[in-house]
Amino acid sequence: MSAYPNDPKKQLMRQVQQEAGMQNARLLVEKLNEHCFERCVPKPGTSLSKGEEGCYTACMEKYMAAWNTVSKTYVARIQQETQQAQQGGLRNSF
Repeated sequence: MSAYPNDPKKQLMRQVQQEAGMQNARLLVEKLNEHCFERCVPKPGTSLSKGEEGCYTACMEKYMAAWNTVSKTYVARIQQETQQAQQGGLRNSF
């Protein structure tokens, strides 16, 4: 971490990360809605049937579970690569 907690560069990086996270969340919801709606509502009407509601709910839960698994795996891999890069940098600095 930086010796200066109010470092403008760090603040900008955090802001960009937050905005990227929000964009990813928007895309997730958009894709989830598209995929599950197309799958569960073959003929849109004025309301969803009980079967369509159940299908839509189950689809969203499965989609979110899969997304969470992929996200956790991705974050773990990035952390592992970052640690390996830092360790490599430490070895090369001696």
